[in-house]
Amino acid sequence: MAGYADIAAHFRRQIETGQLGPGDRLPTLREVMQTFEVAQQTASRAYKVLKAEGLTEATTGGGTVVAERGSSNVADRVRTWAATGRALSSNETSEILETGTVGADATVAARLEIEPGTPVHMRRRRVSRGGVPVHVSTSYYPAFVIEATPELARPTSTGGSRELAAERLGVPQQQVLEEVTSRLATDPEREALGLTGSVIVTQVVRTVLLADGRTFEVAVKVADGSTVLRWSTSLA
Repeated sequence: MAGYADIAAHFRRQIETGQLGPGDRLPTLREVMQTFEVAQQTASRAYKVLKAEGLTEATTGGGTVVAERGSSNVADRVRTWAATGRALSSNETSEILETGTVGADATVAARLEIEPGTPVHMRRRRVSRGGVPVHVSTSYYPAFVIEATPELARPTSTGGSRELAAERLGVPQQQVLEEVTSRLATDPEREALGLTGSVIVTQVVRTVLLADGRTFEVAVKVADGSTVLRWSTSLA
C-alpha cells in the first residue's frame, strides 16, 4: 500500500516533468483514496506536502491545482531572476518589514558556522500572492554578503535578495538545504499573515550555499500549514 510520501512523489514527478502544468486540477481526495487504496488521512497528508513545497494550491471551489511557478521553488527563482531580474513571479509582491544587525541565535549560528551571538544582518519580509500574505521570512547574512550587496541593509525589496548577492559575489548558488517543521504561530506571525486563533504554521529553515562552499544565507520562513519534511535542492 502506498504511503503519503509515495503519493506526493507521484504527483511531484508529474508536475516537474510538465505532465501537470500550472492551473491543472489534481484528482479529488476521494479519487486519490480509490486509486492508491489509502485512507483519507494519508491522501490529505500527501496533498499537504505538495502545498507546503509550493507545488499546488487550493481553489475557491475546494479543488487542488498546480500552482503558478513562483518563489516557493528555489530553482525557479534562479531562472526567473536570470530572465527578468526578479525572483518573484508576476503575481507576487515582497514587503520588507524590518532590517538590522542582530546576534545570531543557535539555529542561525550553527548553519553559518559561527559562534552564537556573532553579529549578522537580518532582513524580514512578507511575501503576498495576488494580494494575500503567503509567508513571512527572515534572512540572516554574514558580513561579507552585506559588503558586496549593501542594498540588503536597506528596507526596500530588491526583487531577489540572494540572487543579487550571488551575482555581486560572482559565485553562483549551488545548493539549498531546507529543514521543515510544524509549530504554533507566534502573535507577530499571526498578525503578519492575517491569521486568528491557535494556528499551526510550517517553519522552513533554509541554508543556501555558494559553489565555492560558503554559506551565504540562512532564512527562516513561516507559512500557514502543517507538515514535517526535509529535502535538499541542487542548483548546479
